[in-house]
Amino acid sequence: MKARLRAAAVIETIDQLEARIGVRFPDSSLKAVCGELAAHARTVSERARRIGSPYLFLRFLMAASILATMSAGGWMVWRARGERLEIGRELAGLTVGLDAAVHLILVAGAVVWTLLSLERRLKRSRTLGDLYRLRSFAHIVDMHQLTKDPTAILSPGPVTPASPRREMNQFQLTRYLDYCSELLSLIGKLAALYGEYTRDPQVVDAIHSVEDLCGNLSRKIWQKITILSALDETAAGGTPANAR
Repeated sequence: MKARLRAAAVIETIDQLEARIGVRFPDSSLKAVCGELAAHARTVSERARRIGSPYLFLRFLMAASILATMSAGGWMVWRARGERLEIGRELAGLTVGLDAAVHLILVAGAVVWTLLSLERRLKRSRTLGDLYRLRSFAHIVDMHQLTKDPTAILSPGPVTPASPRREMNQFQLTRYLDYCSELLSLIGKLAALYGEYTRDPQVVDAIHSVEDLCGNLSRKIWQKITILSALDETAAGGTPANAR
């Protein structure tokens, strides 16, 4: 069986993460962000499937243009058979007929190519719009962890009126940062869902861009988690993890 990224599994994981955040931080805005992402994930799942399906109306227009071309060519052949002309006129008529047939084929080909490119452009535009929305989610999650500074626990300094509120203990801060990292990973998975249904180079590049963004932001969060882990081991009298 070919392995595929299943939208249902991604949505289920986001729902579970929302529940986990709600238990630890019921009044946090991070829970609201996760809930909004869960709702958007269902939209992404549906749109990703549509991207992989043909636009039937445009395909109908393509089929109609091909059928019209074949019908016109058949009518020209039938009309030529009913005419009895001299050799010179027959040759001239044949030349005119061939020229008209070539023009019909070119016109039909141009119509088919235009409709195919239109379908591709429509799918690309809608997919890129959704991917830009996922980029916004990634930046929103990054904003939520921006002021979560582990060094404030290591060496808390005097609080100023402009200082952000820091009410979490070390355990809570670790869990909060871990939830942010998981959210970023799931945003990358939602972007990757589109890669299951399209091979458009521009869309694939945009998917990689979202995945790279989420990966870079997640690594920044894990640097903070590593610092908190080192604090745990130092407080317990052990060797810091980064010294091993």
